[in-house]
Amino acid sequence: MSTPRRLTPDDWAVLRDIRLRALADSPDAFGSTIERERDFPEKEWRRRLVRPVYAVLDGERAVAMAGAFTDDGRTQVWGMWTDPAHRGRGHAHALLDALVARAVADGTPVSLHVNVANPVARAVYERYGFVATGKLEPLRPGSDQRIELMQIG
Repeated sequence: MSTPRRLTPDDWAVLRDIRLRALADSPDAFGSTIERERDFPEKEWRRRLVRPVYAVLDGERAVAMAGAFTDDGRTQVWGMWTDPAHRGRGHAHALLDALVARAVADGTPVSLHVNVANPVARAVYERYGFVATGKLEPLRPGSDQRIELMQIG
């Protein structure tokens, strides 16, 4: 397992590459779509990297990523994804370690959303210590899929 590295705005192309691969591979895991993000300009990718985004790299290529933002005094994890060829190597746990450590240092509780139809992701988060809240909402506007809020218990 590699150590996650925080991406900087100069890593915008790394973020764009892995985010678009994630959206293509797992469209039901995210509140956005590849159609929406495919044509984002460099400026938008750089803007996203002002907040913490970590990646696990295999050489120069990112194989796992996750980010966080603060909303209403909570750290919200977003964009968690691992390339299918690199799953099962502890990358998600390492990414969560990096993001949760930042939240603890900031004194904010941590939450995330998971698609209720994704038991594998739910199991990863539960093993880490997240607990389901029962709070459901649509994956994105117009979607019949639901995501559930989980938080560190």
